[in-house]
Amino acid sequence: MYVPRHHELPGSDAAHALIEAHPLGAWVVPGADGLVANHLPFLLDRSRGKFGTLLGHVSRANPVWRQLDASKQSIVMFQGPDAYITPAWYPGKREHGKVVPTWNYEVAHAHGVARAIHDTGWLRDLLARLTADNEAARTMPWTMADAPSEFIDKLLRAVVGIEIPIDDLVGKRKASQDEELQDRWGTVKGLMAEGSDNALAMASLVRNAIGRSEGA
Repeated sequence: MYVPRHHELPGSDAAHALIEAHPLGAWVVPGADGLVANHLPFLLDRSRGKFGTLLGHVSRANPVWRQLDASKQSIVMFQGPDAYITPAWYPGKREHGKVVPTWNYEVAHAHGVARAIHDTGWLRDLLARLTADNEAARTMPWTMADAPSEFIDKLLRAVVGIEIPIDDLVGKRKASQDEELQDRWGTVKGLMAEGSDNALAMASLVRNAIGRSEGA
């Protein structure tokens, strides 16, 4: 991924935070007939590996786990907030007109060699942790103990674990850093007016990027 210096995420912690906030990853591996893509919710274990380790699972019927090669890397792409940015928000449009549309976004790319795991205990622990993470904010969180044990056991036999130690982690935050300051504030105002969760999240990223540049 091409990452200009001013679009770099500030360290691996920021990339980790993005992954944890947006855990559905686009996982791409080299297969026998070309690239194979799957979308999986991943759990990030920050404590293991150079840049952490991604843990997930796929259906046993999915052929991807049979195509994994210990000599070939895969990539998992995580997408944070994104937004179309119209030049109509820029004061520069009225002053000189030399402005064009752009697209802001935040992403993290995790590279590593994936391996399949068939151990039932490992899978049970992973699914419990994934569930706990995603149910944590609910008033009455669902747990695996809420389902019949024989039902869970049957489902465990139908999935294969995926583990990807992260060898390289690249993060990019395109949040209007290359625009004029007045136009960046115009972007914040425009996104706030749109008011969607995604627009508000991007407005916060643009505002924070302004704060870092002004404090530099």
